[in-house]
Amino acid sequence: MNGRAGRIRIIGGSLRNSRLDVPDLPGLRPTPERVRETLFNWLAPTIAGVQALDLCAGTGALGIEALSRGAAGVQFVERDAAAARALRENLARLKAPGGAVAATDAASYLHGAPRTFGLVFMDPPFALELWAPLARQLEQGGWLTPSAQIYVESPRNTLPALPANWQAWREGAAGDVRFALYRRAGDLPLS
Repeated sequence: MNGRAGRIRIIGGSLRNSRLDVPDLPGLRPTPERVRETLFNWLAPTIAGVQALDLCAGTGALGIEALSRGAAGVQFVERDAAAARALRENLARLKAPGGAVAATDAASYLHGAPRTFGLVFMDPPFALELWAPLARQLEQGGWLTPSAQIYVESPRNTLPALPANWQAWREGAAGDVRFALYRRAGDLPLS
């Protein structure tokens, strides 16, 4: 979107071809359609009925795509008030059940009482380099099911430091972005 207001399309499921209004916000970087298509092809066998967490949600395209494809619920976390408002409006307009929006930053949200999620979308603003601290909070805070899947977006040449029990399952690149799906292999051993 390059900082311009616009619309993006949901590409599959019950909300297929629905458009999301995207506010004009600096640094907002919606996940491109072809990346979402690849990701949701990977997730197809496991998306139905999952509880998902969309950290640093931005437009909410990843979480709304998950709802469209059968996720039981998605908790969206977005620190920017305008983006959170646009996300709530998009969810209401699309009549997408199962979506809830928390207007707070991801680290603060993860300091709260944990709920377990089987799928997490972690696509923080690249300049803030939040991958390692958010991953640590997710892993140590009781937010993940034993076999959770975690989607991570980062700059193409950056391999974030993630917990040792998050095993890379699939990955790809598009433009300047690296995207990867990790599978959690139980709890980290206590040190």
